[in-house]
Amino acid sequence: MKKNILVGQSGGPTAAINASLYGVVTEGMNHLDEIEHVYGMVNGIEGFLKDTYLDLSEDLTQKELDLIKLTPAAYLGSCRYKLPKDLTSPLYPTLFRKLDALEIGYFFYIGGNDSMDTVSKLSRYAAQVGSPIRFIGIPKTIDNDLMLTDHTPGYGSAAKYVASTVREIALDASVYQQQAVTIIELMGRGAGWLSAASVLARKYEGDNPLLIYLPEAPFDFQSFSRDLTDALRQRPDVIVCVSEGISDVSGRLICEYNDEARLDSFGHKMLTGCGKVLENFVHNHFGIKARSVELNVSQRCSGMILSETDILEAALAGAFGVCAALEGTTGKMVTFHRTPDTPYAIECSLADVNQVCNREKPFPKDWITCHGSNISPDFHSYVLPLIQGEPKRAMSQGLPVYAYRK
Repeated sequence: MKKNILVGQSGGPTAAINASLYGVVTEGMNHLDEIEHVYGMVNGIEGFLKDTYLDLSEDLTQKELDLIKLTPAAYLGSCRYKLPKDLTSPLYPTLFRKLDALEIGYFFYIGGNDSMDTVSKLSRYAAQVGSPIRFIGIPKTIDNDLMLTDHTPGYGSAAKYVASTVREIALDASVYQQQAVTIIELMGRGAGWLSAASVLARKYEGDNPLLIYLPEAPFDFQSFSRDLTDALRQRPDVIVCVSEGISDVSGRLICEYNDEARLDSFGHKMLTGCGKVLENFVHNHFGIKARSVELNVSQRCSGMILSETDILEAALAGAFGVCAALEGTTGKMVTFHRTPDTPYAIECSLADVNQVCNREKPFPKDWITCHGSNISPDFHSYVLPLIQGEPKRAMSQGLPVYAYRK
């Protein structure tokens, strides 16, 4: 008897999350002997609980699917909805009745740590009640902080955007002779993978950004003052890249020095403002021009600076997840393993989602140098393969053509 697929997107969007959706839909439609419909949750599990979903296998043409693949953000919409920790909650039987009513046999959730928590809870509840539905997590996050995988879809394109944009900002800052400091604040609550990518903006030794600070190394204002003094001796225009989640040795977030941190629905601190804190520090202690630039959502929503490698791997993750579910797998997340051969290549595998959710993969401390203000060259060999290639995209009147949900 044929069953149906249900797929959703959750958490922060990326430039590659729709490529994973493309992979799920296209691979699902390649198995018409086992799958009848591919449904998409609108606004994730939260929207599905409100009976909001689409029949992607009926509604989308191949041309539209091709557009979706290179469209940034989340085509189906997203959510930040946390399922109850208590599996005896009445929400679970309600949710599974809805799944059974649609004859869902395969459930795919594209997202990061919190999304894998959803996959974990649903697969564990299914095991308790004897449901045959198979639950698979498809990784996604620009933070690159998911455990048990070499990297995550979305990171390569975000890293490419960061490196490109920091290089452009550095060129802009270099046109004046007067001393000036530009602070670039980048995403990264607890892991500094994205800020580390700013090192790729350097064209030669001693080029900007001269200083890079990640959450993995405690931030100290006295050390920062010494670092900046040395940097200004090298050149008048200094670029400093910082993760939004940098904190002092006591664990206090630098952004909290402005008292601007709030909590989201998962209890995570909504971080903003550390760049402004450092801008004010430089202005007050050095008496020179200082400015802060927060790249914010541009890091994850840029569709014009994409890594073709990232897009292809994101689609591969979605397709691999479908094949794994059809073979009987459940309660797993798709992972990437880098093969030891040259040139660069990856193999897809699976990890227990319970070993992934609610955990965070930090940036390796042995790749952080100069007492926490620089990045080791070893990082280059890791990240450079992830940003390669530029996908061919549809253009109209000088602008990219993107897909929009009907």
